[in-house]
Amino acid sequence: MNTENSSILPAQLKTKTRVLIVDDQHMVRAGISMLLSAEPDVEVVAEAGSGIEALSMAREYAVDVVLMDVRMPGIDGVEATRRLVQETRESRDHLVRVLIMTTFDDEEIVAQALQAGASGYLLKHALPTEISIAIRRVAAGETWLDATAATRLVNRIRASSTDLPDVSTLLTRREQEVLRLVAAGMSNHEIRDLLVLSEATVKTHVARILFKTGSRDRASAVALAYRSGFSLPNDPVPKRS
Repeated sequence: MNTENSSILPAQLKTKTRVLIVDDQHMVRAGISMLLSAEPDVEVVAEAGSGIEALSMAREYAVDVVLMDVRMPGIDGVEATRRLVQETRESRDHLVRVLIMTTFDDEEIVAQALQAGASGYLLKHALPTEISIAIRRVAAGETWLDATAATRLVNRIRASSTDLPDVSTLLTRREQEVLRLVAAGMSNHEIRDLLVLSEATVKTHVARILFKTGSRDRASAVALAYRSGFSLPNDPVPKRS
């Protein structure tokens, strides 16, 4: 059990995050499923071996998070993500979030996955605790980006940057501070503790950031922060004064 939720009592775990694992290799799916079976608040409800299966199973099992492989025959993970995110947004019934998993440290895939609507990106060699934390963050509507992949992403999207909004003029000083912390991978409750704010206030700041920058979600706002040079993946997290 990782330390992030070690203080949560079983009685507090009212619901489990329902996870669908999508990978064309059975052994990979079985390995990830076994790792997640030790987490009291995460439940693997289904496994899929293709993008087509992922689309039907996500609906059938009402999953919260899809761990999506990228390299698969037929519909790859990026296209499956695009279709899944579009379907759930159009239905407005149950929003499914996608966490891309791959062995390929490829900035092209990272950019495509985020553009397709993925909420995060995780390498398959990540530690078990990192996988479970990433699932919780994504399920909570936050973003998870592998640090190495994020650095490569910055280099790629900066090279293609054109006419980006000026974040420093669009946002208030507090909103800029919150965006930097979001880009550093911090959750709402971590930002709350660091800035000594209520979590509702943090959520309001994040909502205003998305509205002012025209960002679809947190991942899009982080990408904008990187592209504009407002923030970098390896920037130190500001300390509370």
